[in-house]
Amino acid sequence: MNNRMETVQGDITQLKVDAVVNAANSSLLGGGGVDGAIHRAAGTELLAECRTLGGCPTGQAKITRGYKLPARFVIHTVGPVWNGGRRGEEALLAECYRNSLALAAEHGAKSVAFPAISTGVYRFPSERACAIAVKTVRDFLSQSAAVEKVLFVCFDAMTYELYQRELARE
Repeated sequence: MNNRMETVQGDITQLKVDAVVNAANSSLLGGGGVDGAIHRAAGTELLAECRTLGGCPTGQAKITRGYKLPARFVIHTVGPVWNGGRRGEEALLAECYRNSLALAAEHGAKSVAFPAISTGVYRFPSERACAIAVKTVRDFLSQSAAVEKVLFVCFDAMTYELYQRELARE
């Protein structure tokens, strides 16, 4: 299973994968962090397509073309804002990963790159988010061969080490 999951440190907008996952806000119209970087790299056509989607609720996912990105698709998912874990944040975060992978499979995307969803300005604790991400992806891949490779793309060394440790657990 672990040969289908990998951690890399770097810029998600530069990866040659079938789909990159965007940690979007509910408007899907761009923002800061990964969301802003993906919108800037993809170009104005991405924003134009996102305007037609009518936003996206937390935990759900929507798909667009990749435009100027090396990726064919951008899968936009809205992670939960951390409120101490009392509002179903863990289940919503798992839904982000499941729904993104389901969309990737539906559209024939064999390789998918995920950022660390909700761990930036949404304040989800990184260790908890990492464990949820890896478990959810592992569970999905064990039930489906549609997605062949998942990359967890980490912006910094600390997050990279966290994902490396989590992936080493079986």
